[in-house]
Amino acid sequence: MKILHSESSKGWGGQEIRTLKEMVAMRECGHTVELICPGDARLGQRCVEQGFTVHHARMRSGGDMHSMVRIKSLLQRRAFDVLNTHSGHDSLVAGTAARLANTPLIVRTRHLALPISSLATYTWIPHRVIAVSHFVRRYLISAGVAEKRVETIYDGIVKPELVSHSTLRAELGLKPDARVACMVAIMRDEKGHEDLIAAVRPLLETHPDFHVVMAGDGPAFERIKGIVEGLGIAHRIHMLGFRTDIPNIFRGCDFFVLPTHQEALGQAFIEAMAAGLPVIGTHVDGVPELIQHDVNGLLVPPRDPVALRAAIVRMIDEAPLRERLRRESLRITERGFTVGDMAYETALFYRRALHERGHRQ
Repeated sequence: MKILHSESSKGWGGQEIRTLKEMVAMRECGHTVELICPGDARLGQRCVEQGFTVHHARMRSGGDMHSMVRIKSLLQRRAFDVLNTHSGHDSLVAGTAARLANTPLIVRTRHLALPISSLATYTWIPHRVIAVSHFVRRYLISAGVAEKRVETIYDGIVKPELVSHSTLRAELGLKPDARVACMVAIMRDEKGHEDLIAAVRPLLETHPDFHVVMAGDGPAFERIKGIVEGLGIAHRIHMLGFRTDIPNIFRGCDFFVLPTHQEALGQAFIEAMAAGLPVIGTHVDGVPELIQHDVNGLLVPPRDPVALRAAIVRMIDEAPLRERLRRESLRITERGFTVGDMAYETALFYRRALHERGHRQ
């Protein structure tokens, strides 16, 4: 198949990470995969580094006729079988262009656990919709998307090779017997960084060898950094910024915590669990589809630093709990959360939809 992905977002988060992983996996299966995005989109830059053909269009709004004409011409000239859109503006612009170009299959992937802003980008424009969790699928159906047109395809990860030694503790000057929690997430309000700070502040007095590592950048980075420094706890809550050595960070920590307020599914949880870390998450949106409380992780209510603190204390103090949850966490890739599973299910979904629409592959 010839597949064109469109993305109007310029940022770099779970949505863009999933799209890139899917593109790589589909190309490895023999499909032709390309991308159209704004010239300064980080996904486009990463795709160029991976050797993909990347086309550029602004896709600034639904009325961006210049981009629409450009994308229509591209779709017709290259004879793509599938256009897969990912955000609001590109779903309107590229999706409408694909309708005008008579592209055989238009798919919208829904990555977020937020209220939808344009129902037409899930009903009138695309022929089919992919939801990244059952929670997202149920929400789309409740909003008016026909049940038969929406399918859940979970995020997948590349099954990691476990890192034998981490340089993290030496980098931060931490003792081998220190207890270290890590949070890996883009720094924006919905991820719950301030909840984690509020939860651990009392523990910095009662547990002198406990440290927290926060990896990631984003719009809230400077504000969160200012809070940590203002409280005088930067030597206990370590702000790492954007990192490319996440397996190294995981290997240097004892458990993972992400007190997110909303999460369609949670790729970071999958990555941490596959790396052998016990995890703490929030009972919100699609997270319970990954984490069963007290089976392969701990779940707490969102926006509840007191409950979060209690879960963290359990992780710090109860070594048998950490080991039991760690063993169960490692089984996450046996449950279908791999890139191979995601690519297989996506290709099957495309082919089935093309067949149903009268286009044989």
